[in-house]
Amino acid sequence: MNKIHQLVHRLNNPDMGILFVRLALAATFINAGWFKISNIAMVVDGFGQVGIPTFLAYLVTYGEFIGGIALLVGIFARYFGILLSIIMVVAMFKVHFVNGYSLQNGGYEYVLVLLLGALAMVAFGSGKYSLAGWLRNRKIATTV
Repeated sequence: MNKIHQLVHRLNNPDMGILFVRLALAATFINAGWFKISNIAMVVDGFGQVGIPTFLAYLVTYGEFIGGIALLVGIFARYFGILLSIIMVVAMFKVHFVNGYSLQNGGYEYVLVLLLGALAMVAFGSGKYSLAGWLRNRKIATTV
């Protein structure tokens, strides 16, 4: 048991954890955004059916896609985390909440996970393993 404990402590790397969350969110939001871009007429119609204006359909579509790319490379993670959090809150309450929690019934389970991941990006930023982290280290190295 002691060896497992030692191994777990050797694997302690919060920045790697941030990277994993960032990559999972990036893949999900890039995929969702690309699907919406590819089916924009359907998206605009669907948004209209729940009372959301057309311009917001475009904002959500490109916000998810560009936000996913930003998370993938690790830039502006906090800003896109805020935008994606807002999108997920609206999706949860405007579309999924009436179906209950379960994803199987079209509920808000999945959207809640994405919301919490986006909020993690707001709290932690993009971390060390990111373009922003690389730029920060470069700036520090050139000022020393």
